[in-house]
Amino acid sequence: MSARTVLTVDGLGVGTADLRLVSDVSFSLSAGERVGLIGESGSGKSLTALAMMGLLPEGVHATGSVRLDGVDHDLVGAPERQLAAVRGGAMTMVFQEPMTALNPAMRVGDQVAEVMRLHGTRPDRRAARAAAVDLLRSVQLPDPERLAGAYPHQLSGGQRQRVMIAIALANGPKVLLADEPTTALDVTVQAQVLDLILSGVAQRDAALLFITHDLAVVATVCERVLVMYGGRIVESGPVTEVFTRPRHPYTRGLLAASDLGDLDDRGRLRTIPGSVPAAGRFPDGCVFRTRCANASDDCAVLPPWTPRDGGGYACHHPVEEPREVQESHIHEPGLPESHIPEAPQRPLIEVRDLHRVYRRPRTSLRQRPPSVHALDGVSFQIAEGQRFGLVGESGSGKSTLIRLLAGLDSPTAGTITFDGRDVGGQPERKLGFLRDRLQVVFQDPMGSLDPRMRVRDIVAEPLAGKREPDVPGRVAELLAAVGLPPDAGDRYPHQFSGGQRQRISIARALAPRPSVLVADEPVSALDVSVRAQILNLLADLVERYRLTLVFVSHDLAVVRHVCDTIAVLHHGELVELGPAARVADAPEHPYTRRLVAAVPTIRGALAGRTAADLARGVPEELV
Repeated sequence: MSARTVLTVDGLGVGTADLRLVSDVSFSLSAGERVGLIGESGSGKSLTALAMMGLLPEGVHATGSVRLDGVDHDLVGAPERQLAAVRGGAMTMVFQEPMTALNPAMRVGDQVAEVMRLHGTRPDRRAARAAAVDLLRSVQLPDPERLAGAYPHQLSGGQRQRVMIAIALANGPKVLLADEPTTALDVTVQAQVLDLILSGVAQRDAALLFITHDLAVVATVCERVLVMYGGRIVESGPVTEVFTRPRHPYTRGLLAASDLGDLDDRGRLRTIPGSVPAAGRFPDGCVFRTRCANASDDCAVLPPWTPRDGGGYACHHPVEEPREVQESHIHEPGLPESHIPEAPQRPLIEVRDLHRVYRRPRTSLRQRPPSVHALDGVSFQIAEGQRFGLVGESGSGKSTLIRLLAGLDSPTAGTITFDGRDVGGQPERKLGFLRDRLQVVFQDPMGSLDPRMRVRDIVAEPLAGKREPDVPGRVAELLAAVGLPPDAGDRYPHQFSGGQRQRISIARALAPRPSVLVADEPVSALDVSVRAQILNLLADLVERYRLTLVFVSHDLAVVRHVCDTIAVLHHGELVELGPAARVADAPEHPYTRRLVAAVPTIRGALAGRTAADLARGVPEELV
């Protein structure tokens, strides 16, 4: 790796007229170096990247210094004309959600060509178009000539992210900033995208700053890591050293929360108490002291700066002993066998030979409209009290199956029964029994909560017309059950964090006293610490209210921890079904084995397992 420094950030601060959001951030990147920036949502990671790019929102300003090799002026405070010459050229960024970053009214090939013409690397329109197709081919898009003429909405999420990578690499940048580029992707697509990013920066000897809350991804991708909390870097160093000998309690808390095999005496995941304070409302002294079990009066004073590999704010009570990395998302024991109920003679939910075929719009008057087989002959049973996991990538049929189970769609063929009563194809007026007994928690709580309603009204809404003698009391009971304060009922959804909004969704789902709770990707977009809290909450609620749980996810590791039974869907077919331990630890179907092999783990990364290995699906024991 070249020792030439290409980016220097010195004393970077971000704030408004009243609030300090990021304070005294300093680090440097060398050509070809890969550095991870980790921390919970609200820690200041994205603000730091936006400040480096000169993309802060109106009313938010940066101080300090950001110097880029080959640019004779400081990027902080530079006029827009100078910043525009740098963005997309010497320094580029891949955002988390490509659909919001791409122009929906412009063909993707033209968008790739545009960035080259704007920066003069391909000033000729025809040459830029040809180079755009080559770039789309280099990020392994199928049939790049055809896809160059497609619009963003015609591509899958993984394909759109590949287009963003092509745009970011088009002009041979010196620095690539990647802000949560794989958070919403399936594990196999994630592995491919990570491999593409790494190969792209390696070919150009570019420095990479990879921002994420997924510690296993950082361990797989990066050589060095910066740990951020409360707008400050609290620890930094080589990945191997920080992840095996973390000195700051916050780093140790993140590592413990990300380890699905590290359980307490109750079989629950370890969590970081509390939540990140509101932006700019961090305490004086050590920003982590309000959540730290070892906090003392000394912590009210800012700890000294430690010079370990780039520095960070030391702790008055540093953790000295090494942390043994035993974590293996898949192979650690999950629920004890006592949690697996004996199947009754009549299952609570029974699915037999289920088919769902969708008709696409006609492409020709002379041809029949094309059809899509979303589900093809799926059969299974769910017993009362069972924790049933449904695993599969996007397009596997998971969402279609949930809609059918909830009576929101009708099967093309086959049957669904709930407690002996037919669900499939029934009119809404005959599904009242199902509406009370089966409730769904969705992936995006902000999209399922009415922003104009107070939380108490949101939770009480399912009780309208029901024989509930004390609705306010029921609401208060549910808010307490999901760990929200009593005054939460007076506030609106936007006043809560993502994890708190998910708790509100769970409270609303529990309001009509269901017997089945369907959780559809409830933790896929959450920080590892919040993920652990929500998974523990679900486990506690399932036990307290004796619920049957249907847990849907593309993350086999999470399902392995939560469920006692796993069903694997692939292209609408049920390819594997069995006890969670057997399916996750000794999968029989090649597709399940591929899912297991694509899951990044800290232990595997420290043992040398790379993003290319994940993309190829090489099992850890073969590395």
